Amino acid sequence: MTAIDTDTLDNEARRARRFSRINKADAWFRVFGLSWLTPILKAAAGDNPRAQAGEIWRLLGVPLLAIAVFLMMWATLAPRVQTSLGAVPGPAQVWEQVGELRQDAIREGERAAAFYERQDARNADLIANGNADRVRERVYTGKPTYYDQIWTSIKTVFFGFLIASIVAIPLGIAAGLSVTANAALNPLIQIFKPVSPLAWLPIVTMIVSAVYTTNDGMFSKSFLISAITVTLCSLWPTLINTALGVSSIDKDLVSVSRVLKMNTYTKITKLVLPSALPLIFTGLRLSLGVGWMVLIAAEMLAQNPGLGKFVWDEFQNGSSQSLARIMVAVFTIGIIGFLLDRVMYALQSMFTFSNNR
Repeated sequence: MTAIDTDTLDNEARRARRFSRINKADAWFRVFGLSWLTPILKAAAGDNPRAQAGEIWRLLGVPLLAIAVFLMMWATLAPRVQTSLGAVPGPAQVWEQVGELRQDAIREGERAAAFYERQDARNADLIANGNADRVRERVYTGKPTYYDQIWTSIKTVFFGFLIASIVAIPLGIAAGLSVTANAALNPLIQIFKPVSPLAWLPIVTMIVSAVYTTNDGMFSKSFLISAITVTLCSLWPTLINTALGVSSIDKDLVSVSRVLKMNTYTKITKLVLPSALPLIFTGLRLSLGVGWMVLIAAEMLAQNPGLGKFVWDEFQNGSSQSLARIMVAVFTIGIIGFLLDRVMYALQSMFTFSNNR
């Protein structure tokens, strides 16, 4: 074999390895909504650039064009609509408020830093003068920033979602394995699943206020009220999908478990969960999406800290920037909802066998 033939084979082997790595990465690109990266990498690697250009246009060009058309229509039509707060803000005004909210957060951070510096200096003087018993450590209680509101909402929805999952998955497994358990749970599911969070909220508020009487506990009352409301509204998709996944397990596998005389724990961990995981994760994704929508409504109605309260406060404020700030919050809510779904989809791809592997 000549040196030229050897070089050609080496080049082909390297090219094959590149395409193999690209194809493996494509599964994760799809998970994170970055599937348009695959044709770009393939085109760069020399795989039929003309065909890959068509894929790039379909996966990246068309969505970007749609966004551009939306922004142009928004910018054109928004000034023509007059509200009590003035004209509907266009993209430029909304983007300006993004910067303003960031500057507000920076200024609030500087005020908090100055507060703690003064407190540390005062406490140091007290200690130096022999008055250590008068030292006090206080928490800065300034106005929460927009980023604080975002973080509060994310913590709340994950806490409520976690509680819902802990409750729903075992109940779903029981309903899928036992006809009796399914008959007992089905009426409760059908009755409570359609109930609006606005109906649950006053009940939860009264119960939490009556039971959680401490003011220095691990969680604030407002946090628990919002989180429990999320739990009550978001557990149903997980419960239903878990029960469906468990009940649809191959009957031959169930027969094998009986032949092997598996105990209940082994049957659930070795047979039921691996088989039902795809539907369980589908339920978890739906529950997290429902929980995020429910949380915003609950925060608005109960005036609990979070993005919902931010929207309501801006609506009540009625300044010339309020409508633009509300629209910033709307986009933030949508983007976070998308990212939460991608996170759950990534977990689903990690723990289940699917076409994305």
